[in-house]
Amino acid sequence: MLPDLAFDIQSLKKTYADRIKPSDIIRETYQRIKTLDDAGVFLALRDEAAVIEEAEELGSKPINSKPLWGLPFAIKDNIDAGGLPTTAGCPAFSYTPANDAFLVARLREEGALLIGKTNMDQFATGLVGTRTPHRIPKNAIDPQLVPGGSSSGSAIAVAHGLVSFALGTDTAGSGRVPAALNGIVGLKPSLGALSNSGVVPACRTLDCVSIFALTPSDAFEIFQAAVDHDKEDPYSKIFPKPQREVIAPHFRVGVPDVSSQLFFGDQLQQKSYRETLKALKDVGGEIREIDFKPFYTVADQLYSGPWVAERYAVIEDLINSQRDAVHPLTRKVTEIAKDFSATDTFRAFYLLRKLANDIGREMDTLDVLCVPSVPKLFTRKEVDDDPIGTNNQLGTYTNFVNLLNMCAIAVPVAQREDGYPGGVTLIGPSGADALISTIADALYEKTSPPLGATSWTAPQRASPVTTPNTNETEIVVVGAHMSGLPLNSQLTKRGARFLKVTQTSPDYRLYNLPGGPPMRPGLVRDHSGAAIDIEIWALPLGSVGPFLIDIPSPLGLGTIKLKDGTSVPGFLCESIAAKDAEEITHFGGWRNFLNSLAPETSNKEGI
Repeated sequence: MLPDLAFDIQSLKKTYADRIKPSDIIRETYQRIKTLDDAGVFLALRDEAAVIEEAEELGSKPINSKPLWGLPFAIKDNIDAGGLPTTAGCPAFSYTPANDAFLVARLREEGALLIGKTNMDQFATGLVGTRTPHRIPKNAIDPQLVPGGSSSGSAIAVAHGLVSFALGTDTAGSGRVPAALNGIVGLKPSLGALSNSGVVPACRTLDCVSIFALTPSDAFEIFQAAVDHDKEDPYSKIFPKPQREVIAPHFRVGVPDVSSQLFFGDQLQQKSYRETLKALKDVGGEIREIDFKPFYTVADQLYSGPWVAERYAVIEDLINSQRDAVHPLTRKVTEIAKDFSATDTFRAFYLLRKLANDIGREMDTLDVLCVPSVPKLFTRKEVDDDPIGTNNQLGTYTNFVNLLNMCAIAVPVAQREDGYPGGVTLIGPSGADALISTIADALYEKTSPPLGATSWTAPQRASPVTTPNTNETEIVVVGAHMSGLPLNSQLTKRGARFLKVTQTSPDYRLYNLPGGPPMRPGLVRDHSGAAIDIEIWALPLGSVGPFLIDIPSPLGLGTIKLKDGTSVPGFLCESIAAKDAEEITHFGGWRNFLNSLAPETSNKEGI
């Protein structure tokens, strides 16, 4: 039974409920590592007997006592684990920390069982997975393909089902590219959501720890457990506890327009992407093509701009003292830093700020971006022939994300025609980790990809939270604030999450108020009225005041009665303001009214 046991989190938790012991799972984990026989995946393993002892102690406690109870996991070799060497892929850099990194310690406190440390592109400088002095790990899907980096070993360990999840790091796409190339999920959280204490930096201002898992639900569950403010990490931020969301019926998806799509001749990748966009529409996505050139300009800054100096700062002393200990490509990339002055750096900051401002205005009209995770699949030979060029191409859709302080999730989708993994990345503004994970869940379920390189069947995704928590309040929206409409971002940028679609009681009339754009409705209480379609959102209590400031007269906050007899706060219109407005009650809702308009009007209103 155990050799065939699925290690995705939902399946493993069910197995534990059937009386399998954590120590049995640990024995199976080590056996799987031996059976795989790929010395390039792990660089260091904890003593099996010690982990079994830890598992047995955990097994003496109730299953529900810890959220990650009994889950085996691995970490990238630039993340500290007490008693194991940290090398960042460079033996000459090696040191043995006494303590776990803040995040590793937290995950272990939550019941996860650390197995060992995985291979990586040296000093996290590379997206190919081949820039290592150790044996190059084999891509889990096809050994001819590059494994992807820099978090190569972590991605492969998850793809083969050796562990339930693994930690990587992500600065330029290191938590997304190897996920895509091995058919698994790679979650790159918002900067500062996860602690970087005990992590060897690549670019300290842009680094974040990433999460590899077999499904979006699994990745988000680990993220939920991992979020914690670290006072010792100057880049750590206070983030509210993330909650699994319900997917909104409509959401706006920005995609590169045809003229700015880049696939570098990989027609199957292009076809897979187009088919995935169709699936995204099926789950509620409203596709909007945008000019992606500004994003590419930002991406170029990561390695051709002065940010490379951050990488050089980490290894400068080592290059000067033991030059040959540093991989030639790592030296070539990082020593570019010597060509930049302080003046160049400030000019780059000014350019980035301008681009970020322009892109931010575009993002205000969107909920998420959807891009190919990688534009093209590369073989080991192709990378050997052109190590710099192929690496740059792999970062086409990843390099800009951290520079723009965005979050992202690489999600596998239906296989390409050649059987290789299909994959896209959903990208959102900082703090939108739950939103992109929710959409990833729906897309994953719609496209039914394989679970990495395993033959396991995908489990049913976990149920979302459909009620407000103690730090949220419900709020009814009836018009332009509904999902996919122009003012919805006033909710989402303040951390609101969708709960459900429902109707008012039959005591209201709906009007199209004059003015705009955008067009706005007015909901007026009238006992001779009708039931009106509405959405209910959960809004963080701390965001209620700022949200209300954005609501103009004649609308005001009141209490709206629902068809089930309950009442929820929402926006009502002063009856006098509706006197000369167009009554649209007979449409039954604002969205139906907009759909009745001419196409050109509907498009302006975000339908």
